[in-house]
Amino acid sequence: MPEELLTTALHRALLAQQPTPGLLVHSDRGGQYCGNAYRTLLHRHAALRSQSRRGDCYDNAQAESLWSRLKTEVLEVRERPVLVDLWDAQRSVADHFDYYNHEQLHSSIDYQTPYYAHQQLLPLNALNCPV
Repeated sequence: MPEELLTTALHRALLAQQPTPGLLVHSDRGGQYCGNAYRTLLHRHAALRSQSRRGDCYDNAQAESLWSRLKTEVLEVRERPVLVDLWDAQRSVADHFDYYNHEQLHSSIDYQTPYYAHQQLLPLNALNCPV
């Protein structure tokens, strides 16, 4: 996975929802997460970098679970060829993440969707609306 791929994705995420300073961005110990462009992007947005400990797969358990679910629920149920082209891959991943975040209830967050749970954590303005 090239560093440019993940810096582009991170940049899009940071533009989509401006984080508050101190955002914690966790990753495994892949070399692309140690690159200058990635670290500069985090620094520019006052985000903190967190990495799992060497040899401890449980530090990244939530992310590994998410990718495992994607493989199981999307890829393994398809006929060959699994993905027709890049557009099909992008659409399939986006559709699954949309379902995962907006429809699928998660027991670890009291049977809420991740989107709903996240909305409850956002600061409220004077009109009691998410900022």
